[in-house]
Amino acid sequence: MSKVRTEDIIKSFDLELISGEEGVHKPITTTDISRPALELAGFFNYYPAERVQLLGRTEIDFSGRLLKSERKERMELLCNDITPAIVISRGLEIPKELIESSERNSVPLLRTSMKTTRFSSKLTNYLESELAPTTAVHGVLIDIYGIGVLLTGQSGVGKSETALALIKRGHQLVADDCVEISEIEENMLVGSPPPLLKQLLEIRGLGIINVMTLFGAGAVRSSKKITLSVHLELWDEQKHYDRVGLDEDKVKIINTEIPKLTIPVRPGRNLAVIIEVAAMNFRLKNMGVNAAKQFTERLAEVIQNGSDQDTIT
Repeated sequence: MSKVRTEDIIKSFDLELISGEEGVHKPITTTDISRPALELAGFFNYYPAERVQLLGRTEIDFSGRLLKSERKERMELLCNDITPAIVISRGLEIPKELIESSERNSVPLLRTSMKTTRFSSKLTNYLESELAPTTAVHGVLIDIYGIGVLLTGQSGVGKSETALALIKRGHQLVADDCVEISEIEENMLVGSPPPLLKQLLEIRGLGIINVMTLFGAGAVRSSKKITLSVHLELWDEQKHYDRVGLDEDKVKIINTEIPKLTIPVRPGRNLAVIIEVAAMNFRLKNMGVNAAKQFTERLAEVIQNGSDQDTIT
């Protein structure tokens, strides 16, 4: 898991650093955010100290009603050694005891002018994106009619050439050669290119081309949700390939499984058209139209009718 540090959220959200500057290098390891209401009331039994602590108008107003000794004690407990940051929203005035405790325990005390709920939402989205489990896959990611198709296969099988043909047909390149994949939430994979390879496509014998320069801004995109994997492999005469489409293979990437198609490659096959149709067929299946299932049902009906006629005669 990639790490985010307190200094990163300070820069990303332009937060005001009030005190505890020595702790700005602390790592943030969870996407959860805590609003320590019960803790300010004195209940620290289950205090999630590893989370970013967010204090809004309610928490600050309540702390102002505490006795000075109570406020000092609870602010000291809030500033735990592992607490990455305490953020005050709405630009509110900060209790002196909290400033002193944060400085003493090197817990960064930050302030934002944003409303509490809005800041909480923005910070959660940011942390979920930055802390999402990630991996890298050798392949090509293409957006075909809104379907994120991940092309995989051994080097030289024709992934990039197929991608080029798909781009010529009006589809969009996301990444070539290396696809960085993040699981931003349960059962959702998002692929993007490494910064060095962004908008680039490598064609053997031709070299590296810039897709956006050649085909325009509409031919590329920066990221895409991955919903279908297509594996290209050299045709094996000894291997049985699905000819009906009832078999549904899956491939697991990080913790998410997505449908996988295996397409054999040999001279004369138009892979771009096949993959384009595979994406359209995948969309139809998601809409409840399954041609393979309809065919088997018709076949079973024909067999049953034939059997009934034989019985009669």
